[in-house]
Amino acid sequence: MNHDPLSDLPRAHGEPLGRALLKAVPEDFRVEELLAFTPEGEGEHIYLQIEKREANTAWVAAELAKRAGVAPMAVSFAGLKDRHAVTRQWFSVQVPGRELPANLWDGVPGIRVLQQTRHRGKLRRGAIRANRFELRLRRVEGAALPSAAALAARLQQIRQLGVPNAFGEQRFGRSGDNVERARKVFGGLRVRREEYSILLSAARSEIFNQILAERLRRGVWAHPLDGEVWGLDGSHSIFGPAELDEVLRERHARHDIHPTGALWGAGDLRSVGTVRAIEQAVADAHAELCRGLEGAGLAQERRSLRLVPAELEGGVDTEQLWLRFALPSGCYATVLLRELVETVEPARGATPAAI
Repeated sequence: MNHDPLSDLPRAHGEPLGRALLKAVPEDFRVEELLAFTPEGEGEHIYLQIEKREANTAWVAAELAKRAGVAPMAVSFAGLKDRHAVTRQWFSVQVPGRELPANLWDGVPGIRVLQQTRHRGKLRRGAIRANRFELRLRRVEGAALPSAAALAARLQQIRQLGVPNAFGEQRFGRSGDNVERARKVFGGLRVRREEYSILLSAARSEIFNQILAERLRRGVWAHPLDGEVWGLDGSHSIFGPAELDEVLRERHARHDIHPTGALWGAGDLRSVGTVRAIEQAVADAHAELCRGLEGAGLAQERRSLRLVPAELEGGVDTEQLWLRFALPSGCYATVLLRELVETVEPARGATPAAI
């Protein structure tokens, strides 16, 4: 049985406005990756912007290495993208002194190269400024979509206040059981190195989400508190704790900075005061996970508690709802969606239900 890892995360803006079908077809979920830099146009690494349909990132990378005649480690990408979608993302392949064949992707449906350039260095994980989304959600038989007025009002709330910057269910495994598996690993279960890294991320994400959930229950998930450590919008840079003054309040109000929560690891919490008390109480309630993360050698880090989507717009008719927005790297579209509607997805390999 699948477990919903966000089931105990309160919503910030009230109950969902309706119920809708997500990813009925791949074209309903479009993502474009925006790099954090511009390739130089020269160098031994060829950069390819690839559009893929119903293909996962790791498969494309492996296939690219095979077709380019290079070792898998010569291919790199900045981030993972959904399989059940149409996504545009960048890959780099190290081919010093030669070009790639013009027919590189011949005979592979759902894959096409949109741009090609060069750069001196390989593409690094996380080198993404933002991801731009275009989504279409369809009416589920027997359920109503929100009215245009209700959707417009909720979108305006989100523009003004943002949404909780939780880790999405993708972090917790297809069945939602990665945190429980992490507990077993911390208890001595041996797994492959790749799975170990995934389980560490799930455990760390669970602690962060629980800190966020506690602040949501108190009604202060994005409200500045005593002892806050601040994150710069769209950045991994943090500062503080700093005394809360009018300058910080004004920067917070215009979404230049956001309160942060702990990404658990070894070392002392950076927060103080009320914020530290909340975070330490959550850590104490999940001591097994925290000890495991500390023992794995991860250091204390921070993540913004508030997410303010850019370029947010949307509309609705009797049969479908559409949305467009951009999110910083590491943030989840599904977290935004849960503040709008309850979503369901079709069973993979089956024909979607009539809508």
